[in-house]
Amino acid sequence: MSRISALTADVVAIAAFALFARIAHQTDDMPLNFGGWLSTLWPFLLGVALSWVVIAAAKWDGARLVPAGVSAWLITVVVGLGIWTVRNGEFPHWSFILVATIMSALFMLGWRAIAGIVERRRRA
Repeated sequence: MSRISALTADVVAIAAFALFARIAHQTDDMPLNFGGWLSTLWPFLLGVALSWVVIAAAKWDGARLVPAGVSAWLITVVVGLGIWTVRNGEFPHWSFILVATIMSALFMLGWRAIAGIVERRRRA
């Protein structure tokens, strides 16, 4: 898988994560619309971008679960939640941290796990 394909998969994964988060947590202040989705997406998307700077600098295969996938996921979560903290002037509730961490892991590590299985079967 090319770097562009792997980066695209991370962007799609985090965009889906943000969409499902927005669907689950609609409010009058943050409705389910394009602007609400973008407001949820951009902090985590910035984390994806930063993680890919690290992946490229380290010359890792971006589609690999370890170290690229785990690094991308952790950097994305830390940046996304860090920006949330600054934007809202308070530390996120532990349940938000837990759900964001687990769901982003499912999306960002999940596609890599599936791609790894497909690759191993292709080689066999």
